[in-house]
Amino acid sequence: MESQLLGLIDLLELIYRYAIIIYILMSWIPAARDSVVGEWLGRLVEPYLAPFRRIIPPIGGMIDISPIVALFALYFLAYGLKEVVAFLIPGGQT
Repeated sequence: MESQLLGLIDLLELIYRYAIIIYILMSWIPAARDSVVGEWLGRLVEPYLAPFRRIIPPIGGMIDISPIVALFALYFLAYGLKEVVAFLIPGGQT
């Protein structure tokens, strides 16, 4: 059961990481965020990115590095969650 939970956490983290990356790349394409996919990704990703954007100002007023920090935070959050699951559910018991 532990390995299934750890695999699920890894899968969800991977999917959300790719959603963030795709959303960021869509900002380089004119009107891509106004598409159906762009709006859907925005509703999925913006609530997570918004606190990082409030804390970290754009460099030079143009370069937004907050998504990079958000991706690192997502990685550490998933890692911490996996450690908690591994601690609470020992692998030897079924």
